[in-house]
Amino acid sequence: MPLKSDISIDAGKFDPANNPERLNKFNETIIAMFNSAVDWYEVGAAKYRQMRWTGETGFPVPPTLPQGINITIPSRESGRGIPCRLIYPMSRATEEDRKKCKGSILHFHGGGWTLGDERSQDALLQSFADAGDLAVISVGYRLAPEDPFPKAPEDCMDAAEHLVKTSERDYGGPLEFIGGESAGAHLTLTTIFQLLKLYPDFKLSGLLLHCGCYDNTLLPQFLHMLYAPILPQKQTLRFMHGFLPNMSPEQKKDPSVSPFYEDLSKLRGRLPSALFTCGTEDPLLDDTVLMGMRWLMAGGEAIVKIYTGAPHGFLLFSPEVLAEAKTCLLHTKTYIQDRLAVGAS
Repeated sequence: MPLKSDISIDAGKFDPANNPERLNKFNETIIAMFNSAVDWYEVGAAKYRQMRWTGETGFPVPPTLPQGINITIPSRESGRGIPCRLIYPMSRATEEDRKKCKGSILHFHGGGWTLGDERSQDALLQSFADAGDLAVISVGYRLAPEDPFPKAPEDCMDAAEHLVKTSERDYGGPLEFIGGESAGAHLTLTTIFQLLKLYPDFKLSGLLLHCGCYDNTLLPQFLHMLYAPILPQKQTLRFMHGFLPNMSPEQKKDPSVSPFYEDLSKLRGRLPSALFTCGTEDPLLDDTVLMGMRWLMAGGEAIVKIYTGAPHGFLLFSPEVLAEAKTCLLHTKTYIQDRLAVGAS
């Protein structure tokens, strides 16, 4: 019998020859849109954020839902609150009923630590809320370059600690999930590692980690993919420079900056289950695959889902427009339900 590897991967998932032609055309369209649109660093981050909401960037204005509620969570700084967006399950219509949810999800938006805000993803968060009968709180953490590292991680940690203490009172159950997309997935890992160290008995049903950036020293896929559909190399480097100004490569290996370097052996037996998702046309693909592998090596449950031909952030496209977004959304909702069922058993 031939010797078999202890680790196996479906290489066909990663072969560009297997990219659906419709996705190749979709990615070409996205690249053309980026090439013709204004870059955020040309007008400044603050101005670009305003332009995004007035439809002046060349991309659609993020749709908001009327049932979304703007709230404020206290920060570690006296007198400063953290703006957040609260989405309840559609089945919970009254104030009294909303306190009977099964708990909460904490969400961190993407945008290179520079763009986006807590209002950007109402529809996606409504899907998560409905899937688990959970209240979803999206955090409007401080953004670079005005507020570089460690401001965003501090705000995310403050919001997490607040929910650890208040979720059962306000949302009928504990904080069950933490998750985010891209920079938000990065902030999810920096937050969960802090929580696990600070609260020895803390448990979580799962992490929702979509197309995250876990190594800010940059992995090979990023270095080799010069013209990614959603996350062009030039733009990404500007995001990182704004978030981590004047930081050396060695400093970027600090786990508080790059969670890929966290010593997971010290968390063996305590790592929560994690769902990792990423498309193969994403410059951050290596981050997902390698972080997922490290999670498994440390004894954690990691469900890694790869979407052949999909670009960075594909989950944020309308499920009616992109089949992979619909599939990933279904996978995420299924994961939420599966994990809650495990906790209830």
